[in-house]
Amino acid sequence: MEIIRAGTRASQQASADHFTGRVWQDTVMAAPARVRVLRVTFEPGARTAWHRHPLGQTLHVLSGVGLMGRRGAAPQVIQAGDTVWIPPGEEHWHGATPEVMMCHLAVQEAEDGRTADWLEQVSEAEYGAGEG
Repeated sequence: MEIIRAGTRASQQASADHFTGRVWQDTVMAAPARVRVLRVTFEPGARTAWHRHPLGQTLHVLSGVGLMGRRGAAPQVIQAGDTVWIPPGEEHWHGATPEVMMCHLAVQEAEDGRTADWLEQVSEAEYGAGEG
């Protein structure tokens, strides 16, 4: 057994290659397990790029209000307490609303060491389709 004490792992700012805006990631669980768990905090207006997961992904919103988008559909609002299952291969994005931060747990399994395939950035029009 190993106890990883709070505050012993530094928060990391997410890569601009895969995110728009300021996003912070805190590792909850990583290798050697196949499951990966991150606590991800999005500042208002921040979001992921389009991406998909080879074995799917579960998001659990811890605080705030966010948007969840998938190809061909208007983004949906998600909020604290909501859990979202994204099936394997489904192209999607997620992030905060323009006015409110959002923090979620992101849970996904690695297949051959890979948890996500990153695609293009979400356009302002795609992101704005969730407002209102």
